[in-house]
Amino acid sequence: MMKVTRCSLIALLIFISICLAGCFNNGGNTAQQTAYTVTDTKGTQVNLPAKPKRILTLSLGTDEIMLGLVEPERMVAVNSLLDDPTTSSMVQLGKKVSKKVDYPTAEEIFSLQPDLVIIPDWGDLARVDVLRDLGIPVVVCKGPRNLADIKETITLLAQATGEPERGEKLLQKMDEKLADISAKVAEIPEKERRSVVLISLMKNYGGIGCTFDEACKLAGVTNGLAAVGLKSGEVLTKEKLVESDPDILFLPSYNDHGNLDIGRIRNEYVNDPSLQNLKAIKNGRLVEPDEGYIYSCSQDFVLGVQEIAYRVYGDRFKLAPQQYLTAVE
Repeated sequence: MMKVTRCSLIALLIFISICLAGCFNNGGNTAQQTAYTVTDTKGTQVNLPAKPKRILTLSLGTDEIMLGLVEPERMVAVNSLLDDPTTSSMVQLGKKVSKKVDYPTAEEIFSLQPDLVIIPDWGDLARVDVLRDLGIPVVVCKGPRNLADIKETITLLAQATGEPERGEKLLQKMDEKLADISAKVAEIPEKERRSVVLISLMKNYGGIGCTFDEACKLAGVTNGLAAVGLKSGEVLTKEKLVESDPDILFLPSYNDHGNLDIGRIRNEYVNDPSLQNLKAIKNGRLVEPDEGYIYSCSQDFVLGVQEIAYRVYGDRFKLAPQQYLTAVE
């Protein structure tokens, strides 16, 4: 089999570019034509000739951030999970972008003719140099692990899109929401505080050092996995679950469009004889939170904080589905 080198791949993509050049309409000169430079999380300076109008990001979280900063018409594609209500709180916005992607190759990305690509640093960075060699601006951002990382990524993406004012506005909305939640949490007596364990399809998620752990702290909730020393990246065992003995279990709801038997996964815990003495199971405190909120690594992380507080402490934190923060008016 012939070995395809990076140079030959670039040559092929350049040929495709020539063929596709006449197939895309710039949609009019609606963006300000002023060049600017941003520095990404890897320290690379990325030059943009104008505000991008065909933006592609390569994760659900960065799609959500981007849709809080720009109009859907400026997105050339979004993650296929963005219009799934079990994973996204932006379903209606997701439906406004017709093209959906999962894990596109460099060739697939190139065929979309984006004028800005955002790649989290946990993704496949091998595509970065190929795309840059083809003249496509690529900005690498952090894969957020906490609130500070999320805010840093929002600021970077706002700069990359030429919308720094919108970035500041989005951060302000986050701070206002957190201040409101914090004021309500402060009113909860210590004796009424509760603990929770997240049963995630990602069995190594939910411990110390992940966004869920920080969200629990901000919601006035004890993260049972953190309380027993489990770190993010370490697998939850049933022994650790017994040790944590949470007041409440958060059960998964995502079923991959019916391809996952979510009932079987829940039953592994709920009907396990070794877990029947857990307070959460004995007291029937088995909750299905809105996963579009509690897994959010975008500006809607703050709504995840509210969702946790709502599911644990009740209607004083009530949150309707499909809410999101945006600076696009």
